[in-house]
Amino acid sequence: MLLYEDETIIRLFPPLRACWALRGAQAVVPISGRNAKRTLFGVLNPHTGHRILMHAEHCRQGDFQAYLCLLRWCYPGGRIWLLLDEAPCHTAILSQVLAAQLDIVFVWLPKQCSELNAMDQLWKELKGDLAANRQFRNIAEAVDYAEQWVLKLTNNQALQKAGVFSKSYWLRHF
Repeated sequence: MLLYEDETIIRLFPPLRACWALRGAQAVVPISGRNAKRTLFGVLNPHTGHRILMHAEHCRQGDFQAYLCLLRWCYPGGRIWLLLDEAPCHTAILSQVLAAQLDIVFVWLPKQCSELNAMDQLWKELKGDLAANRQFRNIAEAVDYAEQWVLKLTNNQALQKAGVFSKSYWLRHF
């Protein structure tokens, strides 16, 4: 089983982007001034488009280890090959020990090459197209919105948005 793994930070304070407004009028984006945040862990199966998400208050090794246990529960038996970056929660010794116990093999992606991680591309679609210029009432609402956006995609839509169908997809012949 080959899976892409990545995390993203969901912030209550919206990322501000250029947007349309009537000529001569300033676009209004109401913001609360509060900036709570949560981490959204996610994997994408590049063969099927299946996604598994988990949110946590932080992006610490304990949170990542809980996510590894969730992955093993969702994909019982057989080795899992996890393509991921070298974030501190991933490289922590206890995370690597747990992964070995769960028969999960980490495949490190090159540093500063987020374009190689299909899950990272899915996060960019989420944040760039849907999360910008939008203020949620609270962080739970923002996280729920993000999770629903990712999970409501069809498998083909998820793979397309993640760039897996691209002619230049780096694992196309794998």
